[in-house]
Amino acid sequence: MENKRLRATPAARALARRLGVDLLSVTGTGYKGRIHKDDIANFNYEEKTHISPLARHIAEVHNIDLKGVKGSGHRDKIMKDDVLQLISDPDLKTRFTLNDFGEVSVSQPDQVTAKPTTEASQKAPAASQDVPVAGETETVPMTQMRKIIAKRMSESYFGIPTFIQTWEVDMTEMLALRKRLIEPIQEKTGKKLTVTDLISLAVVKTLLRHKYINASLNPEGTELTFHNHVHLGMAVGLDEGLLVPVVKNAHQMSLSEFVVALKDLTERTFSKKLLPDEQAGSTFTISNLGMYPVDEFTAIINQPNAAILSVASTKEKLVPVNGEAVVRPIMKMSLTSDHRIIDGLTAAKFMTELKKLMEDPITLLI
Repeated sequence: MENKRLRATPAARALARRLGVDLLSVTGTGYKGRIHKDDIANFNYEEKTHISPLARHIAEVHNIDLKGVKGSGHRDKIMKDDVLQLISDPDLKTRFTLNDFGEVSVSQPDQVTAKPTTEASQKAPAASQDVPVAGETETVPMTQMRKIIAKRMSESYFGIPTFIQTWEVDMTEMLALRKRLIEPIQEKTGKKLTVTDLISLAVVKTLLRHKYINASLNPEGTELTFHNHVHLGMAVGLDEGLLVPVVKNAHQMSLSEFVVALKDLTERTFSKKLLPDEQAGSTFTISNLGMYPVDEFTAIINQPNAAILSVASTKEKLVPVNGEAVVRPIMKMSLTSDHRIIDGLTAAKFMTELKKLMEDPITLLI
């Protein structure tokens, strides 16, 4: 069989490594089939046979033919357990059946939950399997998306030393500015201006003056990268899990441009039409639950970001202003920081400037 040389641009190879895409499964659109970055970003998972790296390794080592095998993973991806089912040697299975702590964890079918007796089954009233019965429980396998989220959140929560600062912001001027701009923005872009848009733009402008907040650390913890641009990640919650679309080069956008870009990404997130490259490369992330009556919360850092901002709801609160008690719309925001990169003073300086800009937001338009 002829061994054809794999042709791919450096950018395509880098994106493929980041997204876990096998270049051998991608058809290139360039000269002589060369694979470009867009080929990776537009890679159609539904038309390809996907295998996890560990499953592929086991199959290759033991000469297991996976042709025609339907995997149990997301979109029929072939997982480790699918390959192990094709191995008859129990000792060999044990070698590959380890839990997250490196301990042998062999499933024992004899110890599964006992099935109801025939007599009990006959007495039980017939009911649709789709309708849960009161008092019973339902066990379903985690989706591939939830598995990935669980893995990344665990790595971030247990692998990063973090600290949290929570600040209160008077939203009086920010809400007034939105009220004044909502109609002009609607006429220019066809999009509705939200408080999230204004908060996000304030974050972008502040990040440019605080390089440690807009930085990232390599996996080995040996190199720190300062980003001279802002790729802003926005956490979007779906029923199936959490996605983080990224507004690339947000620091170069006007308010109108940012509103259009963020709305486009958010809409395609909900319709599940995001490209893989549009979920990668963030330098900082915002998690906003302001549309729900959440007093305050702290989000887990979206690696490899150095920090994440949690935005809660705005509520009327009695506060002192010039020696008098007045009611003002107060919003709490929390910054979760990676203490390997950011110190308390560095975070406080960033939050002080962000709070000042949000309480006097007219400079957002300058």
